[in-house]
Amino acid sequence: MSLPMLQLALDNKTLKDALNSTRILASEVDVIEAGTILCCSEGMQAVRCLKSLYPDKIVLADIKAADAGSILANMVYDNGADWMTVICCAPIATVETALKEARKRSEQDGVPRDVQIELTGSWTWEEAAAWKKAGVSQIVYHRGRDAQAAGQGWGREDLEKIARLAGMGFALSITGGLVVEDLPLFKDFPIKVFIAGRSIRDAADPVAAAREFKAAFKKYWG
Repeated sequence: MSLPMLQLALDNKTLKDALNSTRILASEVDVIEAGTILCCSEGMQAVRCLKSLYPDKIVLADIKAADAGSILANMVYDNGADWMTVICCAPIATVETALKEARKRSEQDGVPRDVQIELTGSWTWEEAAAWKKAGVSQIVYHRGRDAQAAGQGWGREDLEKIARLAGMGFALSITGGLVVEDLPLFKDFPIKVFIAGRSIRDAADPVAAAREFKAAFKKYWG
């Protein structure tokens, strides 16, 4: 299996705070995420700034689009995003129109663009099949912030769903309060990206924390 990539989640309330993290961590990660909180606070300026500063990194706009797929896809791609998220409860038409823009931009610019389905909230296997049929290649399996705060850990049901999604051919990103100690839970799956925010941003030594993730990737997927 290929080594997973490491994604830095910037769910900061201000762009200034987010850039304080990227100055330290950009060279240690593969994907830089303008998180939902940051996008709500700072708008597309955050996406534009991150891509301008780090043109060689994949920049994700985690906007969790629920409607207006074409309009929002144009917004994020106009501002330099490589990937964007659509929330799992969005109508399939929203997924399809966002994907259409991603494909059009990929052809026009020669830069790969993509749409991820963010599994935050309720979804069904029938919807997963529809995403696959529409051409979705990436899924974000998300243990939500509020669920974490309520004490919800990673359980057998999560792993069974991840296994089934991988079996359907989706490339998986895993997120939700991840720490290095969680990684062995996923070692049997071909994970594309692990997403870490507070566990590396707020560490006493953020660089060492990021490198610990990378070392674990080599240990379990190397």
